[in-house]
Amino acid sequence: MSGSGAGGTNAGKRPNEQLGSWFVRSGWSKGELARQVNRRARQMGAHHISTDTSRVRRWLDGEQPREPIPRILSELFSERFGSVVAVEDLGLRSAHQSPSVSGVDLPWAGPQTVALLSEFSRSDLMLARRGFLGTSLALAAGPALIEPMQRWLVPAPAGEPRRPEPAGSSRRPSRLSRPELDLLESTTMMFRQWDAQCGGGLRRKAVVGQLHEVTDLLQEPQPEATSKRLFKCAAELAELAGWMSYDVGLQPTAQKYFVLALHAAKEAGDKPFGSYVLSSMSRQMIHLGRPDDALELIHLAQYGSRDCATPRTQAMLYAMEARAYANIGQPSKCKRAVRMAEDTFADAGLDGEPEPDWIRFFSEAELNGENAHSYRDLAYVAGRSPSYASLAEPVMERAVELFGRDEEHQRSYALNLIGMATVHLLKREPEQSVVLAEKALDVARRVRSERVNTRLRKTVDTAARDFGDVAEVVDLTDQLAAQLPEAAEAV
Repeated sequence: MSGSGAGGTNAGKRPNEQLGSWFVRSGWSKGELARQVNRRARQMGAHHISTDTSRVRRWLDGEQPREPIPRILSELFSERFGSVVAVEDLGLRSAHQSPSVSGVDLPWAGPQTVALLSEFSRSDLMLARRGFLGTSLALAAGPALIEPMQRWLVPAPAGEPRRPEPAGSSRRPSRLSRPELDLLESTTMMFRQWDAQCGGGLRRKAVVGQLHEVTDLLQEPQPEATSKRLFKCAAELAELAGWMSYDVGLQPTAQKYFVLALHAAKEAGDKPFGSYVLSSMSRQMIHLGRPDDALELIHLAQYGSRDCATPRTQAMLYAMEARAYANIGQPSKCKRAVRMAEDTFADAGLDGEPEPDWIRFFSEAELNGENAHSYRDLAYVAGRSPSYASLAEPVMERAVELFGRDEEHQRSYALNLIGMATVHLLKREPEQSVVLAEKALDVARRVRSERVNTRLRKTVDTAARDFGDVAEVVDLTDQLAAQLPEAAEAV
């Protein structure tokens, strides 16, 4: 057998006519296809693949190759013809789950990104009951996550000239107008506002449905400028679908959408938004207790957007860097990142240039909230340090004050009320903590955010454990049991 891992099962010696048809139209020789497969396999880290002309001949004769060969062939032919050529279109079958429902190491190619976005959003719409789609996914972490994401910075290879559609294609040219594109973009902004005000549980499926519609448009022939705008729209919708999934507790689903959003951002040529996607992934890793991964992701975001991000975006990235350092337990680096976030934020908007809608959330309130949470996290990592809790208190108070005036960001208001309650617990002031937690409970009943609910439950549990003999804490525990809704099904 030529090359471990490149072989497969013999399909009854029946020639693979579908693969043969695509192969003939490609104009490649068997040796050229073998070399491309080997090169792509090395890029993926599959160094055990060693294909030659005799192996390609066997595939054409009907042998079914093992993974990752079917995925590699799909990627190569998709790039060659400028349209999606699925594994099934090649007469091949995958021995494992398709990339859309397993893993994050996906091909950085436009047609494949569109196909995976389409497949995953369709699966989510059809199958997403709490835990159903999620159980087929596994969270990636460590090198399995970081190394594929580093390819975001690798320049895309020079594309092949677009080829004619395969014979029999029924696609017609798109007639997408500029006003329709404007409407798609404004709809994404509206979804983002709903999420901030109402939580991720209320409109998640609507966002996923809109994403699926955009991927349908991307599968039609489009002018390059239109295609870039559609990829940008897809990236923003995928990130928002990921954020909403994160907010309602569907962590593997959220990570998948974030990864797909980063791929779409690269196709759109939007490095600042790509850095924002990586910051969302970093925040998720902090939430999941993996601050080292969070720091790697945020450094990747900073490096990739160092020459194009606005001061507001840079300030947001510094604030997330501080959160990661706090959770790792590096106070000096955390404090430096906090100062960088504050100094850079002071420059936001001074040049008069309009900023993208997706970074508008990072206001003075959000800056104070992030920095206060960094100090609060430092306090926990340092063994419930009262000195770090005292650093957090005035900054968190400012965040609560500002968010209290902001009807649009009710979830952030609730999260910062809870953060302030935890600061008072660290300072052994349970009565003050209860006052803030009760306010957070009132907001939590109005927003559909499992993240808010979980943090509030955890804070009240901590209060009950440490101050169970305080009457106000006992009363709050009873209120929580009676009023806080159970984990809602993701919708």
